Amino acid sequence: MGYHYYVARMNRTIVGMESILTQLIFDYGLRLRVVNEGSEKDQDEDKKKKNFLGKLNNMVTSDLESINQAKVIIMLFWCLPIQMIFSSVFLYLILGWSAFVGLALLVALLPVPGYMTGLLQGIQREKMEKTDNRIQTLTEAMGVLRTIKLFGWEKNIQEKADKRRDEELKLVWKWKLLHLFILHVNHLIPTIIMLATYAVAALIMKIDLTASRIFSSMIIFGNLRDEMLRANMILGSVVRARVSFDRINSFFKEMDFLDSYQLTENSPALVRPQLVDDGFYLRNASFTWTPKTNGESTPSSTFKLTVPGELRFMEGKINLIVGPTGSGKTSLLMALLGEMHFTPSKPDSSFNLPRAGGVAFAVQESWVQNETIRENILFYSPYDEERYKKVLYQCALEPDLELFEAGDATEVGERGLTLSGGQKARLTLARAIYSNAQTILLDDVLAALDVHTAKWVVNKCLKGDLVKGRTVLLVTHNVALAYPVTDYIVTVSSIGVVTGHGRDISKVLQAEPTLQTEYERDKLAIAKDDLLIDEPTEKEKKASGKLIVAEEVRHGNVSWKALKLLLKGLGGQHVVLFFTLWIGGHVLGNVMGSFNLWFLGYWSSQYENHRPEEVSVAKYLGIYIGLTFIYIAIHASKNIWFTLGSVRASRTIHKSLTEAILGATLRWFDETPISRVITRFTQDIQALDSSLVSYGNGVVSVICMVTISLTSAVLFVPIFALPGLVVAGLGILIGGRYLKAQLSVKRELSNAKSPMISHFSAAMAGLVSIRAYGAQDVFKTESRRRIDHYIRMLRLNYDLNRWIGIRIDSLGAIFTASLAAYLTYASTVSAANVGFSLNRAVEFTLAILYMVQDVYVFQMEANSMERIAAYLEIEQEPKPTESGKPPASWPTSGDLRVENLTARYSKAGPAVLHDLTFDIHAGERIGVVGRTGSGKSTLTLALLRGIITEGTVYFDGLATNKINLDALRSHITIIPQSPELLSGSLRYNLDPFEEYDDATLNAALKSSGLYASQGDSDEGRLSLETTIASGGTNVSAGQRQIIALARAIVRSTKLLILDEATSAIDHETDAIIQNTLRRELGSDVTVLTIAHRLQTIMDADRIMVLDAGNIVEFASPKELLAKEKGFFKALVDESGDKDHFYEVVEKKGSSSTA
Repeated sequence: MGYHYYVARMNRTIVGMESILTQLIFDYGLRLRVVNEGSEKDQDEDKKKKNFLGKLNNMVTSDLESINQAKVIIMLFWCLPIQMIFSSVFLYLILGWSAFVGLALLVALLPVPGYMTGLLQGIQREKMEKTDNRIQTLTEAMGVLRTIKLFGWEKNIQEKADKRRDEELKLVWKWKLLHLFILHVNHLIPTIIMLATYAVAALIMKIDLTASRIFSSMIIFGNLRDEMLRANMILGSVVRARVSFDRINSFFKEMDFLDSYQLTENSPALVRPQLVDDGFYLRNASFTWTPKTNGESTPSSTFKLTVPGELRFMEGKINLIVGPTGSGKTSLLMALLGEMHFTPSKPDSSFNLPRAGGVAFAVQESWVQNETIRENILFYSPYDEERYKKVLYQCALEPDLELFEAGDATEVGERGLTLSGGQKARLTLARAIYSNAQTILLDDVLAALDVHTAKWVVNKCLKGDLVKGRTVLLVTHNVALAYPVTDYIVTVSSIGVVTGHGRDISKVLQAEPTLQTEYERDKLAIAKDDLLIDEPTEKEKKASGKLIVAEEVRHGNVSWKALKLLLKGLGGQHVVLFFTLWIGGHVLGNVMGSFNLWFLGYWSSQYENHRPEEVSVAKYLGIYIGLTFIYIAIHASKNIWFTLGSVRASRTIHKSLTEAILGATLRWFDETPISRVITRFTQDIQALDSSLVSYGNGVVSVICMVTISLTSAVLFVPIFALPGLVVAGLGILIGGRYLKAQLSVKRELSNAKSPMISHFSAAMAGLVSIRAYGAQDVFKTESRRRIDHYIRMLRLNYDLNRWIGIRIDSLGAIFTASLAAYLTYASTVSAANVGFSLNRAVEFTLAILYMVQDVYVFQMEANSMERIAAYLEIEQEPKPTESGKPPASWPTSGDLRVENLTARYSKAGPAVLHDLTFDIHAGERIGVVGRTGSGKSTLTLALLRGIITEGTVYFDGLATNKINLDALRSHITIIPQSPELLSGSLRYNLDPFEEYDDATLNAALKSSGLYASQGDSDEGRLSLETTIASGGTNVSAGQRQIIALARAIVRSTKLLILDEATSAIDHETDAIIQNTLRRELGSDVTVLTIAHRLQTIMDADRIMVLDAGNIVEFASPKELLAKEKGFFKALVDESGDKDHFYEVVEKKGSSSTA
């Protein structure tokens, strides 16, 4: 009882520690400078930081689990020394001074496992680095999975993931082999000590090795062996825990945190500029993404934002921030928020963003939580119905809510997957406007909106009563649209120099000539009364508003499907042979162990029947040594054989899981949080690599142990066959009740962890917004709530372990005491056989407890296999077939023919495209326009077979539904509105699989307009060697779109789809890109351009107008402009550039005629 009380208290302590560490990691995560993820200070430091996202996921899953599993080491600190002292005393009383020979040998041999433990720790540290690399690769792949699938890169990503996995498993194999070696050394050391002690006692000290001496000393040696074996069993856990502690400690000390959380070397004061006043200003300030740049040049490390003199923003007014693409407009907002390193250039250098009245921030890459629309807008603020309705109206969200059956209770999905780009932008804007913050920072929120919606937002929102009197900093390329509501203009030059210009637009245009053309082109006429409003994408409506499918919590025993997956993985191609040798090894090993023990009894009985000098100690000692080494050899061979199978299972199951995830439908990803997928590759795969197979091996071992031990005891005391079976039955009955309760608790525990990790991941994705709003405490509170729920389940899990432990121990004590009493008072069995039977009875009762515990833990860990098995059966896209391979020369042109195309997002969902039929000739440039939600982006997904379609699409004469998906998508390039970049060099992003030379890549960068947009300065220039952070966080949104365009040019496909691909690019660069595309692309390359900017598609050969999933107009611009009351004509006539657009169309018509 004392032992169980101690373990219960220890578990409470460990649970509290895990709770504290989890919250600390989250708290420190909120301080990270993630914007600078891709920057490099030096090579070594970059290695520590570049995979921070994978490390964070790994820390809150694998590392904390490793620390938890090593909790038993606490007991060993005091238990092992006490055990050694008492063992020494008792051995001395039994065997005299010979006992100290064995103990001296023990002390001499102890450094051996200690040295090997050091080796084990080194392998574990290296293995965790490889695990980080694998998780980083998969985490990043999950984040950009749409790009991977729509580009047909699944096979390449699979190969990359498999390579990372192989690197990891090589170290897993080394670790397991060394751990096995340590295990058998630790098993061998007590055996050697025992043999040496017996040899000295019998050969030198001439002590008679009677049955009482042998079996009593064997119990003590057995205790020593058990303690060393127990130490070895947790040795791997301790090593993993030590490495995990070091990694967490390294995260706390060495990650790149914001300056406001870092202390100077000589002062406890926070690194903040000394404020002269409380105004909103920057004075002689410079900002960089890194404090020093002595490493490889990156855009983050070389870029500097400079404010010469003093710049004061107008408080209570709208301040406009303009400049060319990549100049640093977003960086200016980041600097004010404290996200960049402040570098004083003069004694009076300082800056201040007034936070007393609160700050709201609408980021350009819209950040939304996986909550309802209302919860995203409120953002933990109290609900004010009147204010809320005004926000919906002014941000043009009312029509969107009308289309969703659940209205504002509709879940937006992870990363806002249920919303269009324009809807996410307006949702982010609505959050900022609804807040009571006095200062509002808006980062190009108009870029994702069509002209009508943008005009509505400017006129109704920025000029509305909710914004009046608040300080607004608005970054935008739509200068002419925003100028009428502007009170102060700030420019950021191409080299990052920030200058204030007052309200005089003429001074701004003189100072920045590149804005002149952009301003004139964007100048809009007075909005008409019938202003059109953005409409939401029509996707499957759900009355409940829920999109994310809840993770199933299964009850009961592990399914056969999950067991079959594991067993097949273990056995590979030779399942029967594997299990015959593995289980046979366990049976033979246990039989051999019992036989060895019986032989010792037989040896001791010789002293009862013969004089001591007639007993050949050397003969019996030699036989026993031989039997012992045979026993160890059997166990070693069996364990190595099983380890081979476990590594094979780890490799094949991980590969199957990766293939299933990469082959899943886009709809499945819309319904499944990425955090849930990442949990499969972290927590569940870690279980497969370590505890799952370990306890699976243990279950087979203890079942064999129970059977052999009871059989061995019954051979000499047959009367105890029935009591033994009763004890076994009671143990199984108690274990069954325990398992029933514990399985449910453990599964709930596993599923409680996903929301915790999901919240963690969502917070990391929106760090800048969270800090801008000052919402860290709110997120910490929510984190604690989720952690508390997880910890409650963990404590219940441990308490149930104590429940079963007390009952099984009591049952075993009663059985063993009864057997001992019977053998002592009512049996004529020899002393040797009494000792043998009692020994086997003790092992039998212990084995029952171990069996119940191992079966339980195996069932718990097998939950990971159930979840993996479930993912292997998720809805898949069609797999490649031999008949689906197109001819090698296909496609030779960009000819596209569509017949009766209908599309929907799910089988039961409504059609979002309705019976579309059209022809596009090779080389044509087609513009696609329509309100948001009209089906423009849906059409691109349908062409790429990303959603469920009916009808037929012919690409260069071949029906696309007959072609393998990877072949189809690799010959079509799509550039989305929010392009996704991978961590690595710019070269890697353009050519991830090293198929092109540098000349081709540089030519693509030039054609995309990258070099033209960077100006003449070398500072912060992008080149092929530039490091790009995961998601492209260290380059501007416009630069990300330019890089994506360059990637499209490199691919040189016959069909290019631009889906709002230049929305974040200034007009001058946009014009350069359009001209380059016309010049560089082959005459047989078809281009489909979806755009809100009319100028982007005015010189198209034909324009397709979509409305509610139907084609309402499809003809040349000239024909459409001649159509009275036409949809397209209305769009052009409402624009302020009407005359210019008519002129462009007329010129194109004239050139075509000529």
